[in-house]
Amino acid sequence: MKQLIPAINTCSRNRGMHHLKVAAFINVHAIIFLVSTLFLSIHVYGQTEFVTYKNGLIYSEKTMGKLAHIVDSLNLKYKVCDFNKSYNSKLQTIAHTLKLDTTNVAQAKKDIENNISFKDFILKYPNAIVNSNVLVVKYKYKNYRGNDIVEFNKVDLNGDDSFQISKNNNDNLYQQPLKNSWVFSYHKKTNYSKESITAFYFTEDFSAISLPLKYARQIGYSDCLIDTATAKFKDNLKTGWVDLPNNWENLPELTKRSLLEEMRSTKVVGGCSMDSRPRTHAVNIAMLSAETTNWEVFLKSHLDIMNDRFDRVSDGSYAYAQRQTYIKELEELNINVVDLLVGISLRVENPASNHYYGSIGRLGRAISESTSKEEFKAQILYMIEDENLDHYNRVLAYFLFASYNNYLTNKKEQTMNAKLLAGSIKTLPAYLKENIKLKEE
Repeated sequence: MKQLIPAINTCSRNRGMHHLKVAAFINVHAIIFLVSTLFLSIHVYGQTEFVTYKNGLIYSEKTMGKLAHIVDSLNLKYKVCDFNKSYNSKLQTIAHTLKLDTTNVAQAKKDIENNISFKDFILKYPNAIVNSNVLVVKYKYKNYRGNDIVEFNKVDLNGDDSFQISKNNNDNLYQQPLKNSWVFSYHKKTNYSKESITAFYFTEDFSAISLPLKYARQIGYSDCLIDTATAKFKDNLKTGWVDLPNNWENLPELTKRSLLEEMRSTKVVGGCSMDSRPRTHAVNIAMLSAETTNWEVFLKSHLDIMNDRFDRVSDGSYAYAQRQTYIKELEELNINVVDLLVGISLRVENPASNHYYGSIGRLGRAISESTSKEEFKAQILYMIEDENLDHYNRVLAYFLFASYNNYLTNKKEQTMNAKLLAGSIKTLPAYLKENIKLKEE
């Protein structure tokens, strides 16, 4: 299997463009040739990343047959999965945010440390930029130094007002009650920025609710299908690249398995936006996994391609369009793609170890290409309107629907969907719906 664009780090090509531009400036014919070639390359590469087989998929008929056989043989396993596990929503609350970078910042810091009331603070510091009644979700994780971190995130409803504060999890901050208290971040004056303070003031404690059984079963189905007990990669990865021989399909079974293990022991990091190697590496792993009947590794690799979950040194938005989602490959198999994608779009506080979370933006794009998009659409709108679902997941459902609609090519369909979305948004709590700015169609 070969790509239209070879799986190489094309970043070095970009550095070489300077010399081409100089030559083009000198020679008008070179300009015409350069522009024509660049346009053709973008046009071809933008159409598809990988060569497809006669079945229109990136996996051959033989490979798809093996995958279908694996799925059929695993159906009994799925029936005994624990679909009745209870899942709790992410810990969330309503809060106020503020930023002050004008006068008396040091004194404001002292007042916050002394737990001044929010009302008194805004009276004393009228120049503070305040955003009242926002949804805040908190997370905990280990940073690259191995320190336990608590991150407080304002849910940005319109993609134009990001606000978050990270703190060390000292004295188990993650579990501490925070009603009527502050979490802040102070920044000293530098040559490049003013002295400033940013803060959350929490009007209520963080809380979580149980997800309704319907959603819990979808999360359970996704965990069962993906198999959280098996990792895509081995431990102690080396950074590099492993070639897939042109005759790989004719290799002995043991050789294929050995090659797969080598690929699962290798981490491929993209050098820039146009570096296709990370995605090609995942496709190669997926194909070898299918050939060696390793469903768990196959599905994780394919979902990584769908969600574009790869490490890159840099990544520009201009490169996103060429990276397809390949949802059709999953729909050709005997699995419930709707439950799978919804299950990995929901966010919960108590996921299974190695639970797979999908990218909301990428999942929306995949849904726009799905043969089941009407079923997806009905479910997502229902989630937005479901008063038994926590506020954060309802907002994520809104994001998911907006992403799906954005990727549709039929303008009439987009307009109709926008009206449906506007109707669903009206069912959200006032502090959310009043702050959502819908794109005008």
